[in-house]
Amino acid sequence: MTEFLNVGKIVNTQGIKGEVRVISKTDFSEERYKKGKELFLFQEDKKPITLTIKSHRKHKNFDILSFEGHPNINDVEKYRDGILKISKEDVGKLEENAFYYHEIIGLEVFDEENKSLGTIKEILSPGANDVWVIGQNQKGKKDILIPYIESVVKSVDIENKKVTVEIPEGLIDDEN
Repeated sequence: MTEFLNVGKIVNTQGIKGEVRVISKTDFSEERYKKGKELFLFQEDKKPITLTIKSHRKHKNFDILSFEGHPNINDVEKYRDGILKISKEDVGKLEENAFYYHEIIGLEVFDEENKSLGTIKEILSPGANDVWVIGQNQKGKKDILIPYIESVVKSVDIENKKVTVEIPEGLIDDEN
């Protein structure tokens, strides 16, 4: 069975010419939304359908897409809240020390003393670098936010599901 990875969510239509607004979940929107590429649309209680990209542009924080054979708003309105995915085979290779979100989320994080801090549950992209959100193992403890930078993230071992970090002084509030 084919495995699929989320690349975006259709949140609304854009204009009347069959365009949709997408909140992207990919670092590679230029590649993912290239004219002629196929995406799979998943909607609740419906079979996934294949859509072929006709056009892509950026507008504010959205990726604006149109699809082959969907020339007006009536053709795409029904896709609102649908999740756009690619098959895992379409992922492609990354450069060294670059990872896909699905590879990082769920990894266990250890400090320099090999003490488990928790599990990566989310990745934020606020600006210059990604921030990994670590859900701590102890109940009632706040999430730890660590920047994905060389001085903090020392090693990422996808195979063994382990990340080793060096936490700078003051990054973790001991009282949380």
